[in-house]
Amino acid sequence: QVQLVESGGGSVQAGGSLRLSCAASGDTDSTLCMGWFRQAPGKEREGVASIFAVNTRYTDSVKGRFTISKDKAKNTLYLQMNNLKPEDTAMYYCAARVSCVTSGQALGVTGQRYWGQGTQVTVSS
Repeated sequence: QVQLVESGGGSVQAGGSLRLSCAASGDTDSTLCMGWFRQAPGKEREGVASIFAVNTRYTDSVKGRFTISKDKAKNTLYLQMNNLKPEDTAMYYCAARVSCVTSGQALGVTGQRYWGQGTQVTVSS
């Protein structure tokens, strides 16, 4: 089993920055592919960024503003979010699966094996 615990959410003004963290524990060999997902009120959950070995992927709306990284020694995933916009407001979730080769596997909601409880990000204009 794997436990994922997110932290770092909060409220910021547009243009501000936040860094989300996701601490993984348990069978971390099952979490080689990790990613960040978000869900805004009334909208479907979507993939934001993922990392698998040295490969990173981003949804188009966050490219150039968000950076995903992973500290293997700490089993912790990060999402550095810069130049935040009101449309980034959402609950952000950390998720993991054993591997991901295609973009669909990396950023697709379906197929993620483990999920965290989420951390709220609110960006005001």
